[in-house]
Amino acid sequence: MIARLFDYTFLGNTLGNYFLIVGIIMLAFSVKRFMSRHIAGLVFGLVKRIANGVDKKSFVDLVVIPLEQFLLILITIIALDKLHFPDLLNVYVFKVRLQRIIEVVAIVILIVSLITLMLRIIEFVAIILEEKSQGSGKASENQLILFFKDFFKAMLVILGILMALKFAFNFKITSLITGLSLAGAAIALATRESIENLIASFIIFFDKPFTTGDMIKVQNIQGTVEKIGLRSTRLRTTQKTYVTVPNKQMVDSIMDNITLQTQRRAFVQLELHPETTHDMIHLLTGRIGELMQLNPRIENHTVFLADIVKGAYIVTVEYFTATIPATDFNELRQAVNLSIIEMMEDLGVRLANKDGGEVKV
Repeated sequence: MIARLFDYTFLGNTLGNYFLIVGIIMLAFSVKRFMSRHIAGLVFGLVKRIANGVDKKSFVDLVVIPLEQFLLILITIIALDKLHFPDLLNVYVFKVRLQRIIEVVAIVILIVSLITLMLRIIEFVAIILEEKSQGSGKASENQLILFFKDFFKAMLVILGILMALKFAFNFKITSLITGLSLAGAAIALATRESIENLIASFIIFFDKPFTTGDMIKVQNIQGTVEKIGLRSTRLRTTQKTYVTVPNKQMVDSIMDNITLQTQRRAFVQLELHPETTHDMIHLLTGRIGELMQLNPRIENHTVFLADIVKGAYIVTVEYFTATIPATDFNELRQAVNLSIIEMMEDLGVRLANKDGGEVKV
């Protein structure tokens, strides 16, 4: 009786086949966690060389859910493929048979789950490399990891699309690539600026004129580099605004990496009144020089009569400090300027302007 029941045909398949397929799917659902953790452990063994300091559980927890989904979808598709699709249900939908639509949807879902799993593995590898770079204290390596993580993610998405076109829609990839190459010139012209920015991003990462965290100045924009992307670089300006600069401009423009400067420079130009005597100028420059020598923050300096012009004697004061914070540097400049003003008042030295003139800094 039971044998006859299993031999009963419904929608082109026996009940025995239906029970078998349902049993396989239920078994896969019940053991998917065990299978995924075991496979994740095997995959971890392949990447453990770069996983120093990170336990196996971190990797398994990261990939186990997408791996479960992929295994369940794969086993379900393989099992259902053993059934005969009922002719009664194989109707046309927009001139396409329902069986073909279901096959395409199933393949696309399988490819999406596979790409999701690969993206998780890339995330894990990126986490490991980021922790290593943080341990070494090199911000450039950390930014390089983020860059290539995004790059490989984009490549995986493109690969997934090509796989879907190949296996789901039966596109000939070689013919497709050949056809795209004909339109490549037009696309390249239309996206020339984006391609140039992408190439410039590679130049930045390998030439390393600056890294994340550097204070730079480019095209009259000064700020701290917060992120270097595939197309642009993000700066947090001194006014606390967030500026996006195309990478091509970062490469082609004259860029000043302020973080790499060895000293901070201050410059003062005094335009002295033409009635100032030789002795007063000599005494003033001498006292300013002594002021510079006595200040421990000033590493080197020059004070001299730079020029004699109509209506003024030009005295130039230039000094350098270590790369101290900007706030401390501005406080030092103010202290030096106030001391120079006090010296001029004591000596009775006037500026060329009868109203008091100005000190050019």
